[in-house]
Amino acid sequence: MKILDRYILNQYIKTFLSVFIVLMFILILQAIWLYIKELAGKDLDVATIVKFLYYSTPVAVPIALPLSVLLAAILVFGSMAENYEFAAMKSNGISLQRAMRSLTIVILGIGITSFLFANSVIPWGHLKQRNLRGNIAKIKPAMAISEGSFNQLGSYNIKVADKSGENGEFLTDVIIHKKNARKNGNYTVIKSKRGELKSSLKSNVIQLVLEEGNYYEDLNLIQPRRNSSSPFVKSSFDSYTLNIDVSQLNKVDINDESVTDNHRMLKINELYNRIDTFSLALTNNYKIYRTNQHNTWSPTTLDRRIELDTIKENPRDLLASLNTADQRRAVDVAISKMRSQLAAIKNRESQIKREETRLAKHEIEIHKKYVLGVACIILFFIGAPLGAIIRKGGMGLPLVIATLFFLTYHFIGIFAEKAATEGAFPAWLGAWMSTFIIFPMGMYLTYRATTDQGIFNNEFSLVKLFSKFKKHPKTPSPIA
Repeated sequence: MKILDRYILNQYIKTFLSVFIVLMFILILQAIWLYIKELAGKDLDVATIVKFLYYSTPVAVPIALPLSVLLAAILVFGSMAENYEFAAMKSNGISLQRAMRSLTIVILGIGITSFLFANSVIPWGHLKQRNLRGNIAKIKPAMAISEGSFNQLGSYNIKVADKSGENGEFLTDVIIHKKNARKNGNYTVIKSKRGELKSSLKSNVIQLVLEEGNYYEDLNLIQPRRNSSSPFVKSSFDSYTLNIDVSQLNKVDINDESVTDNHRMLKINELYNRIDTFSLALTNNYKIYRTNQHNTWSPTTLDRRIELDTIKENPRDLLASLNTADQRRAVDVAISKMRSQLAAIKNRESQIKREETRLAKHEIEIHKKYVLGVACIILFFIGAPLGAIIRKGGMGLPLVIATLFFLTYHFIGIFAEKAATEGAFPAWLGAWMSTFIIFPMGMYLTYRATTDQGIFNNEFSLVKLFSKFKKHPKTPSPIA
């Protein structure tokens, strides 16, 4: 390897690693902010929080890696162009393609590695993070009683207006709904002005002492008349103690991995197996539904029903032969059957739509594993010539340009995936559309940079464009 190749490679790798680490740190902090409601108030230990951050790291790679490749290329080549290093290389007969040769091999290696990473590590990260989030959500210690909303603890739903005290043990305006194991609904309501948590936060039994409140319980009487006159029982109390058993809630296995069917958790071979299963099920559902509808509403079936039931009298106008009450009844029955059939069709349509959406998500996930590696390669061939063209290093203009390019690429991908899952176009096109759009841009910028041209032609300018719309003075006609 020549000195020039080592120099460019060293500059790029150092810049790439620095940018990648910073972006990963920002995205992990974003994950904490995104799931702060699920993590706060759960009395989690440091090991669980560190484990959550560790599992969130692979999930952030599909965003951090392409942006790091793009930004590092713009920074390195922009700095070299700003410091006239490219001018010195060109004066010695070294072209931009020659300067990019060693980095091209590295970027191809990053693309292949990112595909392997997307097929193995990222599904593992989604699996671990999703199950850990679900297990954390099941943990309900006493400190999970938040202000202004109902919080379920055992067989009680508790809502408080305000919490005070060093550990939030003093409660104000407490409303409690007690569940009944034998019937659904809130038949028992307890209200009090004040409350206090007196047990340990990690205890299996939470002791809640209520002061100055009322106890309401709905009655389920057999006689309807007594139900209307005595709908509930009300009693008042100065002090009332509740012992809430949360032993089952404290037995949540934080390492349980029961959720394994999400499409982001699967590898390519597992996705293909799921797609085959879902495609076969969808095809069978289509056939079964068409057969049932044909057997129920085909003209032959309807004629057979009429022949069996009413054709014996053989009236020319069946509805006119009925009296007014029977006509009304027949019309009502027909309308009811039509509404029932319309509702059944809508339900079947929504069910098939959900199955098609699920199938499209699995197909898109397969292509996204390939898209990640290809995107890293294409974004490099956008960033390197773009940095050589703008001739600006540092974190100012290059950061703005890289962010704009990547956001454009990322948002196009999001919208395309959303449209593909809704059936607007094939799943593979939804996954690859953003890559197809930026690929010609990479080729164009590489050509412009290697031929020492700017982004636009030098002959192009806004002044010349606007001059075409200016009114020119009319030349006086010669006097005859």
